Amino acid sequence: MFGNQSQFKQQKYQQFEVRKTGYGQTWNTELKTACCADPAYCLLSACCPNCVSYLLRKQLIYNDMTRYVCCNGDCPCSGRMAEQSCPEVCLCLEVFVCFTQSVASTRWAIQDQQRISNTPCDNCLIGTMIFCQYLACLCDIAACLSGSQELAELAHCIDNIAQIIWCSVCACMQTQHKVQLDARDKGQASAGQPGPYQAPMQQAIPPPGVQGMYGPAPGSGYPPQGYPQPQNQGVNPQGGYPTQGYPPAPQQGGYAPQGYHPQGGYPPKGYPQQGYQSQEMRR
Repeated sequence: MFGNQSQFKQQKYQQFEVRKTGYGQTWNTELKTACCADPAYCLLSACCPNCVSYLLRKQLIYNDMTRYVCCNGDCPCSGRMAEQSCPEVCLCLEVFVCFTQSVASTRWAIQDQQRISNTPCDNCLIGTMIFCQYLACLCDIAACLSGSQELAELAHCIDNIAQIIWCSVCACMQTQHKVQLDARDKGQASAGQPGPYQAPMQQAIPPPGVQGMYGPAPGSGYPPQGYPQPQNQGVNPQGGYPTQGYPPAPQQGGYAPQGYHPQGGYPPKGYPQQGYQSQEMRR
């Protein structure tokens, strides 16, 4: 049991490290400009953040709830909450009970799926939001321990500021996720190079009949439409294999290159005739 938990923590640590520098792609829109990219959705994210988190998680897994795992596999309890029996109910509980983790899990899944690294500005905004939350918590604890009215009012003020920052950054973050997932579904997002510890997750692979960023769904044919065709003559993947004219017509004298056969046919002149035995063999 403890060995599995240690392995789980080590794997997640490696994934966090890869997200820092191992991915070469960037978000389609930065966190600071996400509200301008889709103002209506940003307002919806600010008013109904839990519902938006629910919809984004479903979009992440191509609306196939059989692929749902609690917190997207980022917590030790993931896969142990009977998700497969009632995935919609479990997702509802996740986004309302563990809202912060639900947003973070969706973001990490998008990053792993599309090989995206945060920009320094994104990290700064997210870090500021987390710092303000911790500062408000510490001020509340200090006010409770000291019993000071002035410190309590200061803690209340800091808490309000932290909540405003949290709501605004979280709304922009979910809008950023929406823009990125829409680009993925339209085939406008590039996958980038896989990191050393990453492979497409089961939830990131599109189900049959859905065109995803990793190529067409199984059974839709190969190569995909728009794939560069070979320039060699006589090769036409769209026409099936073998192509017309295959195998090539034999050359004069067989498939061997012209001039391969010795003059006079086989055996060549001077070659020992059948029944010939050398002097050593006769001895």
